[in-house]
Amino acid sequence: MPRHAARARSDSDRTSLYDEITTKIITELEAGRVPWVQPWGTAAAKAPLAMPKNASTGRFYSGINVLILWGSVIEHGFPVQGWVTFRQALSLGGNVRKGEHGTTVVYADRFIPDDEKKRARETGEEAQAIPFLKRFTVFNLAQCEGLPENLVVAAPPPEPGLIEPKVEALIKATGIDFRIGGSRAFYMPADDYVQVPPPQAYFEPINWHRTALHELGHASGAQHRLNRDLSGSFGSKKYAFEELIAEMNAAFCCAWLGIVPTVRHADYIGSWLEVLREDNRAIVRAASQASKAADFLLGFLPGDEAQASTADKREAA
Repeated sequence: MPRHAARARSDSDRTSLYDEITTKIITELEAGRVPWVQPWGTAAAKAPLAMPKNASTGRFYSGINVLILWGSVIEHGFPVQGWVTFRQALSLGGNVRKGEHGTTVVYADRFIPDDEKKRARETGEEAQAIPFLKRFTVFNLAQCEGLPENLVVAAPPPEPGLIEPKVEALIKATGIDFRIGGSRAFYMPADDYVQVPPPQAYFEPINWHRTALHELGHASGAQHRLNRDLSGSFGSKKYAFEELIAEMNAAFCCAWLGIVPTVRHADYIGSWLEVLREDNRAIVRAASQASKAADFLLGFLPGDEAQASTADKREAA
């Protein structure tokens, strides 16, 4: 096959994959369901709240794959958050049960085409890498048989009394200027501080902690931290995109800490839909940025927890 034809097919497949992912997220949002806030703790959710993990490598999934795998757990009623490929199931001494259908996850990376390398050599300019997505099929551990017993047992949830002190310690450890007061929660980029109303202003104390994680998500994007574009004014597409990142960041942090995620800004669903309909890569980029923000914040957890939460998650990104 000629190189340009192969590349055209690859581009088409990549576009198709972005479209599939985006269409699914749009369908959920249009139905009033927020994909990064699954109904944990209800009859629909048999698996415990946790970040999805590859049971063979021990790596946690990140970015858009978290949404894909959480959605699959809820849709099929899987009891665990562990996943393996067909070959990994075999290597672990088990197998995928006959007739089971896997879930497609994606791996994001970049490559430099040969003609771009040549152009860069000839012009002395820097070669431009092209982003791409690869598909992988994974199976929930509940779709397999013969696997080691320790893999299929879900980890116990954290002790409720330990969650809130852990979030408060995390807030302090980030070193971000965190102020308590006023009647609304916000991050002020110009002065680089977060402000959240006092805990007694919230119906449940855990809502204060959820709000704090959302606003810290915004603060992670400061120029001297992760350097995201925080210049969007209220009501703009840039603003809606940053809210997407902060919302998913909070959900990922909550899941890691054992807090059931909720939507802080459900009234933004309309603006999120507008962003997603206009750009079929927006949700993938936002989820990737949200994982980076969550990794950044969770990296301030003490000792082993920080190392585990920010371990190499590029099982599929």
